[in-house]
Amino acid sequence: MSAQRHRGLTEQAADAAVDQACRMLRLPTIRTQFPDIADAAAREQMSYRGFLAELLMAECDDRARRRSERRIKAAAFPREKSLRAFDFEANPHVDPAVVHTLATCEWVRKGLPLCLIGDSGTGKSHLLIALGTEAAMAGLRVRYTLATKLVNELVEAADDMVLTKTIARYGRVDLLCIDLCGLRNYAEHRAGTRGGGCCQWCGFWHSHRVLRNARTVSVG
Repeated sequence: MSAQRHRGLTEQAADAAVDQACRMLRLPTIRTQFPDIADAAAREQMSYRGFLAELLMAECDDRARRRSERRIKAAAFPREKSLRAFDFEANPHVDPAVVHTLATCEWVRKGLPLCLIGDSGTGKSHLLIALGTEAAMAGLRVRYTLATKLVNELVEAADDMVLTKTIARYGRVDLLCIDLCGLRNYAEHRAGTRGGGCCQWCGFWHSHRVLRNARTVSVG
């Protein structure tokens, strides 16, 4: 059976039909942007195919943006950090070319670990979150955690005999961001003793791999 064509609709009726169809098909971006795109198409004398392409690309772009936002939220970063906001001039030991190469996330897809090494206050946590955010925007599943929290969780899971389940949960992410900066040594923290100084590294780990042959980037 061929679809019935609705001919002779007024503009108001056509707008209402588009709105109803978009609700049924779950196309929220087309529903909200249709009037503006339709007006622009009329002004620019766009072809029907061009107009349809504009609508569909707007929906696809907005869905990709929302997926990225959900992945970033799921990563549980403590704050927003971006590579654009990183001050390379204040951190001359950080090579911008290396960082922007890392931002392509090819090393993540290959399952390679990465260590960020440097003194306190040299931007390790900023880079950790910023590179993790880039990975989430690239479509990868990311999780951020403090080393102390991770150790406590694993020890408690072992005590409760659910360690395998906990490790499997972390194993479902593509990239695990472990932050030690600004904290006491996590082993001492777990033991309840007072350690000296700040930890000196951050790391990105793939929980299904042994942490060896890690890529190291000096930060300060």
